[in-house]
Amino acid sequence: MIKVTIHRTSLGIQSFEMTGHANFAEHGKDLVCAGVSAVVFGSINSIEALCHVQANINLGKNGGFLTYRLPELDNETFQKTQLLLEGMLVSLRTIEMDYGKYIRIKEIMQEV
Repeated sequence: MIKVTIHRTSLGIQSFEMTGHANFAEHGKDLVCAGVSAVVFGSINSIEALCHVQANINLGKNGGFLTYRLPELDNETFQKTQLLLEGMLVSLRTIEMDYGKYIRIKEIMQEV
């Protein structure tokens, strides 16, 4: 199962992590994994290209692990990243609605 944990403050999403594998189908044919990967990496690439933000990203060597943490940003740039991250979350929740056996999303509120 893919587990996505979103770390929020009252200001918005600060970071997220993704662990595990969907195991919906064999490697190379797993549409849940492919869908989740496309949404997450598309969002990360969008933030880099459109907001010019280089976040702190850690990837597992064989997949199955990703952490993403925003750096300190000015308010305007932060708001732009939030729109893209919230869009990512909407897309992931859509996948979770149909494939909840293979992906779980959890949100954790943190103090500023």
